[in-house]
Amino acid sequence: MHRLIICFVFLVLVAGSTQAQSATPTTNPDPCAEQKTRADRAETRLRDWPALARYREDNIKVGLPAKSDSRVVFMGDSITDSWDAPNMGGFFPGKPYVNRGISGQTTPQMLIRFRPDVIDLKPKVVVILAGTNDLAGNTGPTTLEAIKANLMSMAELARANGIRVVFASILPVSDYELRDGKPIVQTVRRPPEQIIALNTWMKDYAAQNHHVYLDYFSAMVDAKGFLKDELSNDGLHPNPAGYLVMNPLAEAAIKESLKHGK
Repeated sequence: MHRLIICFVFLVLVAGSTQAQSATPTTNPDPCAEQKTRADRAETRLRDWPALARYREDNIKVGLPAKSDSRVVFMGDSITDSWDAPNMGGFFPGKPYVNRGISGQTTPQMLIRFRPDVIDLKPKVVVILAGTNDLAGNTGPTTLEAIKANLMSMAELARANGIRVVFASILPVSDYELRDGKPIVQTVRRPPEQIIALNTWMKDYAAQNHHVYLDYFSAMVDAKGFLKDELSNDGLHPNPAGYLVMNPLAEAAIKESLKHGK
């Protein structure tokens, strides 16, 4: 009798444990799998530092534009890359515009992929939005002079291939706090005074070389010199409202470039 009671209790405990496991399945991520994913990404970045493979197949599919098309390529970082995300309202629907932004990239990376991702697509205009990640040190320490040199090199390559250039200003940034109260200080990684210095140089360089300067900064900065709160959710990247501000400015700059640019 004593043995029967013990067996019964054991079976109840096992059944209860099984039921609890099925009712509340584990959701903890596998730390080994996460580490492997990070390692794979790091290896990919090392093997293809400028991310030449990112748009390789897409460039083949895009092919050459029709003679009547005024193709425009947008070269940039995450701000350009995210422009055609479904929740951002669409990337100029119906326009012959090609998005070649890559999140996190800096000007030296863009310069390396400028031929396959811009020149070989035969656009009439290239819109270059770059520099904020250089300031943040995404690919190591740099200087304003080095950033300027890379931007000039892209412009020179474009002009040598009959492509008109639109230089887009670097967007302002702002500081914000996460929901848990942890502060994210964008202005430390991307000092506003350096953003202003690069934009001032860019505007002057564009004027001196018959390029078009696209001024996002002035339209998106608040009275304190920061990115307007309503235009971003993280103090760096535009939200849908931010892109709504940028869209007509980009269209106007492209129109000006096609009409007057060289």
